[in-house]
Amino acid sequence: MKATALPVLTHLACLLAGTVIVFGEPETKEPAPGGAKEPTPAGRRGMPPGPRAAFGRPIVLEADDKPAFEDPPAGFKSRRDGIPHGKLEMVEYDSKTVGTKRKMRVYTPPGYSKEAKYPVLYLLHGIGGDENEWQRFANVDTMLDNLIADKKAVPMIVVMPNGRAQKNDRAEGDVFSTAPAFATFEKDLLDDVIPAIESKFGAKADRESRAVAGLSMGGGQSLNFGLGHLDTFASVGGFSSAPNTKAPKELVPDLKKAEKQLKLLWISCGNKDGLINISQGVHRYLREGGVPHIWHVDGNGHDATHWSHCLYWFSQKLFR
Repeated sequence: MKATALPVLTHLACLLAGTVIVFGEPETKEPAPGGAKEPTPAGRRGMPPGPRAAFGRPIVLEADDKPAFEDPPAGFKSRRDGIPHGKLEMVEYDSKTVGTKRKMRVYTPPGYSKEAKYPVLYLLHGIGGDENEWQRFANVDTMLDNLIADKKAVPMIVVMPNGRAQKNDRAEGDVFSTAPAFATFEKDLLDDVIPAIESKFGAKADRESRAVAGLSMGGGQSLNFGLGHLDTFASVGGFSSAPNTKAPKELVPDLKKAEKQLKLLWISCGNKDGLINISQGVHRYLREGGVPHIWHVDGNGHDATHWSHCLYWFSQKLFR
């Protein structure tokens, strides 16, 4: 079975089963609620053999591991009549990094004109996804149309590239074996994607007008690339970031510089997500270092609900 046939939860979801939520010290693991069955071989692709519970880990929650926002209102990503709508298109660009033409989805807001200039959000997918993933579950164009119509978000361009920087960038076969291509995407994003967007679209070209955010593997990329290039990005978001995320001290070696340069830093995860320790580690380091950031822990797992809810709130905070 190809990875593209798997649900969004392919993104490291096999790590999550059998986790235990603990307040305080971790305890012995218990079976997954509901007597969850062993995952299928496809669901464990790229993982070592062993019982499902071995992929989970205890979830230890602290007092501030709680929601910063409520759930979005019903219909937040449903198409509405009677409001202006933007445009969603597939765009090709020349990737010198990969040595081929690559594709990315691009949303332009209602009333878009190349003569005007708009801020840009670069939105990155997970290890089992591609340039279509965010649109499949979050209806990015519709969500932004609604927010812009309600004046809750500023008109912006949203770029959904393929974060797997290799010639065969399809999510197929052993998707975990393509992890190095996600690191290579740093160069593709900086040297190829951003210049292509700023030459083809009415995009503002200053750091305050660029943001990068993503889910799972893309969340790790966003933290790594965004915090590693504060001269390029002023706003960064990691939604349930995966183990590709650098260690906190490596992510933010200069706390004072980060505090001064960042306009918005978002760290979030669901409290049922077995990867929450990664986001917790970044949050605690920033908290102790006095770097302002949003820390949002909702009641979801490593799933599309958390990611779409985060985009809803994150996009409203951007470019203000």
